[in-house]
Amino acid sequence: MKILVCNAGSTSLKFKLYDMPKGTVLARAKLERVGSLDDALFEYVNEVSAKKVQAEKLSIPDYKTGIALFLQNLTDFAHGVLGAVGEIDRVGYKATVSKGHMDVHELTEDVLEGMREWLPIAPLHNRAYLDTIACMREQLPSSLFLGVFETSFHRQIPLCRRLYGVPYEWYENYGVQRLGYHSASNSYIASCLEKQRGAHYKAITCHLGGSSSVCAVVDGHSIDTSFGMSLQTGLLHANRTGDLDCEVAPYLKAIGVSDEEIDAGIHDKGGMLGISGISGDLRYVEEAAAQGNERAQLALDVFIDGIVRYIGSFYVEMGGLDTLVFTGGIGENSSVVRKGVCDKLGVLSVKLDSEKNDALRGEGIISDAASGVTVQVIPTDEEKGIAQLTYSFTH
Repeated sequence: MKILVCNAGSTSLKFKLYDMPKGTVLARAKLERVGSLDDALFEYVNEVSAKKVQAEKLSIPDYKTGIALFLQNLTDFAHGVLGAVGEIDRVGYKATVSKGHMDVHELTEDVLEGMREWLPIAPLHNRAYLDTIACMREQLPSSLFLGVFETSFHRQIPLCRRLYGVPYEWYENYGVQRLGYHSASNSYIASCLEKQRGAHYKAITCHLGGSSSVCAVVDGHSIDTSFGMSLQTGLLHANRTGDLDCEVAPYLKAIGVSDEEIDAGIHDKGGMLGISGISGDLRYVEEAAAQGNERAQLALDVFIDGIVRYIGSFYVEMGGLDTLVFTGGIGENSSVVRKGVCDKLGVLSVKLDSEKNDALRGEGIISDAASGVTVQVIPTDEEKGIAQLTYSFTH
């Protein structure tokens, strides 16, 4: 079965074509600067023949043009992997959120309406997916379209951990609750842990990147997560604030700060960027901190302390911990953040092997032999996780 996995951003598109159930990647592609009339980027790779197509300075005014370019390369005689686009059986989207639909769903009109209704929760993400789904359907009319929603892995979190202290009717009538995200990553990591440890384990996964979260996993199921109802919550993000007192925005507005400045400060200029004043990219923040920049170091400290706070809370909820996993761009590559977190977890019997941590490139165990908790790095593969869920979906 040929399964196409799509990941859409506000100005980007990523694709991977899988041959399932083997899990072989046949082709991948990415488009950047969608919406540009003269500066878009395109890269396509045939993973079977290793043939590559790269182009710059393109005019990709909309998603429809970008999708057409990708599908054209998929069937190109010189470097394509399909005879016709009709060979694509299923299309799986790393969809974000839809009211009333937390799992893996066929993208029916009811599910799409749920995405529209919850546009205010994830405006950039949902709008991009709604637009790309519509465009892709025009060009792949015979394919089955599925949404692997970023809330799916957290659907079994007990209600007592999902509810806010708001009128219960808000939950009943409007769906106000903690939903959780990063499901594609967390479900993939859970499948890796099951292969390593069997069906029974207690793990905490730290998906750290431009968007970061911590998740408590017991026997392959999420029992808690740092994310709330929106992607704005939880840990410090690259340029989003994470957890924030709900009275901060009304206070700022009352003293004369404009709505535009408040919105920008919370969604675009906050997080790692807001505290450091340097960048939302942790690599630049780490570099500045190493050179003695106090605000950069402060941003690192806030980020690390937030991770530790959630780990400690989840440890108590689970009644212990077998494995602590770091994944995502920061989790996989920042020995500084991993060390900063683990050094604060000695009370939980976590003991890091600093040499292994510093030397690790890729996957591996970085805890000391005397550690009571296995600390490891597992590179995530969200697209593969989506492909697996898309393949296994039954009507």
